[in-house]
Amino acid sequence: MDEFRRAYARLCAAPQEAVLRRLRERGAAPGRGRLDLAAQSLSLETCGALGRLLPGAAPFTELVLGDCGLSEEGVKLLLHGLCSNSTVKSLDLKGNNLRTVGAEALGKLLQQNRSIRSLILEWNNLGMWEEGFSFFCQGLGANNILQRLDLRNNQINHQGAGELAMALKQNASLQELDLRWNNIGLLGGRALLNCLHSNKTLKKLELAGNGVPHDILKAVEQAMDHNRDRQTILSETQNRTHILTKEVLSLKDEKTKQFLDLMDTIDRQKEEIARSGRLSAARLSQLQEALDEQQSIMNSLKAKLQMTEAGLTLSEQKANNLKEQLNVVKREQASMAERHSKELQQQKQEGAAREDKLLRDLSAASEKNLLLRNQVDELEKKCKVQQDQLFQVKQDLANTTAELKLRAVQAEERLEMEKKRFKQSLEEIESLRVKEVDHMTQHIETSERSMQDRIQRLEAIRIALEEELSQVKAAALTERGQAEEELIKVRNQTRLEEQQRFEHLEEKLRMMTEARDEAQNCCLKQKQMVADAQAKANQLSLQADGLRRRLEELQQDLNSKEEEKVTEVNKVKVELQEQIGHLQAERTAQDGLREKIAALERQLKALSSNHREALLDKEGEISLLLEKLRMRESDISRMREEEAQRASFLQNAIMTYVQGSLLGTHSSRK
Repeated sequence: MDEFRRAYARLCAAPQEAVLRRLRERGAAPGRGRLDLAAQSLSLETCGALGRLLPGAAPFTELVLGDCGLSEEGVKLLLHGLCSNSTVKSLDLKGNNLRTVGAEALGKLLQQNRSIRSLILEWNNLGMWEEGFSFFCQGLGANNILQRLDLRNNQINHQGAGELAMALKQNASLQELDLRWNNIGLLGGRALLNCLHSNKTLKKLELAGNGVPHDILKAVEQAMDHNRDRQTILSETQNRTHILTKEVLSLKDEKTKQFLDLMDTIDRQKEEIARSGRLSAARLSQLQEALDEQQSIMNSLKAKLQMTEAGLTLSEQKANNLKEQLNVVKREQASMAERHSKELQQQKQEGAAREDKLLRDLSAASEKNLLLRNQVDELEKKCKVQQDQLFQVKQDLANTTAELKLRAVQAEERLEMEKKRFKQSLEEIESLRVKEVDHMTQHIETSERSMQDRIQRLEAIRIALEEELSQVKAAALTERGQAEEELIKVRNQTRLEEQQRFEHLEEKLRMMTEARDEAQNCCLKQKQMVADAQAKANQLSLQADGLRRRLEELQQDLNSKEEEKVTEVNKVKVELQEQIGHLQAERTAQDGLREKIAALERQLKALSSNHREALLDKEGEISLLLEKLRMRESDISRMREEEAQRASFLQNAIMTYVQGSLLGTHSSRK
């Protein structure tokens, strides 16, 4: 306000002290409120300065210029400044005796201004100037902001009332109109009453002191009541529609949020299912690889064990044969020793008696010696045969070693074949995985296309899924490389283990050959020391028992390992079945979520249909109410016309009665 006061003082060559004082008082008061210049005779210069300062945003919302004695030019300048003002909401021009120029300026103000809601024009005699008042009415008809208009004591006749009625038909914002103490009359009252059929916003119309009949005033009051009721009904319907629209929008927002949340949860579950599927596939492939490797190792071990068992059985058979031959030789030697002892006893007994028969005995002894020599030769031959058998055993050992080597080569070839088969199975698994990934991508693309038709926002989700698929492919490639590296490592380990086992078996074979060499030496020494041979035979039997026990222990270990593998395989199967059950449960959950989504969509459709039906019902009720209002208005107009006809008949009857009574008095006087 201080700036406004300074600007006023700067624009005026001789500013009025009263105006400055009022502006200073207004500046001392807090906030933006009222500028009261009532009863101040404003000069033309002051009006021009105020007209220059009023455009735009003024520091007050109410301007009081009542009883200021404004001239035509001063009013024009002030109202011209107010045309572009955006803060003044109330204007008071009471008692300024406005004329044609002022009325035209007021009409222009009403056409251009968009902030004034209250206009007081009491005691201005606007109705005396027909052209100016018609301009004022045109501006009022074009205005849609003004809500209160005070036109008391303005000498408005029935023609001015007709102009006002035409303006009120076009105006849709005015709510209060005060026309008291004018000269409207019967015709003006009828014109205003007729305009109320088309104007539904006017709530208060004051017509006292205008010579308007009582029935018209009652009809105006009824029309005002109808307008008030209509405004209340419209406000209630607008509030209800606003509340319903808010509820519908809130429901739509909630449903969209729920739908988006459901889609997010579905996408997350899809990602989790894909991840679990990939992890399960990778784990299955790893377990299958481990099982295949263990099976190949077990097969190779079984083959080697079978070879060693066959070699041990052959060696046992050969040792048993040697034992039998040794027993036969021992028996023969024992029988020969018994025979020699018997013969010596007989010779001793017969030596004394048969000295004469010494020659015969000598000859018999020589013959017996020859026989013994022959037997010794036979024994030597038998030893040679045994040596030949030992040589054959060596050859058999060499053949067995060659066979072992050949079987080892065959085992390596089988390993290579199994590796090739494993590679082929890996390639087939990879192709199946690629096909599954392609199928999943196609399914996702179709689902995304179908969802694109519904919601455009899911395009970003589809792009994210494609990026995740590329990342998954890259991760799969990396996992494949890691799996191949692990395969290479496992192959190297198996080769090392096979080499170590092969070396161990070669050492065992070398030990067996050394043991057999020792057995041959023992067999050669058995000719001289039978007892040592028996002891060595017992040692060999003990060693065979130990080897049998070792074989039994190995078989038990193999059985335990096989049982462990069976248990592991069963565990893996149980885990896979559990994973499959989880996946099926997740699929059922997804199906349930899809059904919930469908149910929610159905609920949305039902709610939208219900809301539409409710809106249609309310629109039908509003139309019915409007029709009822029209019917009532038509009934009221008909009743008014009937009452007007009755009033005219009564007036005519009264006039005829008065005229008849006057004529009767005149005749009686005469």
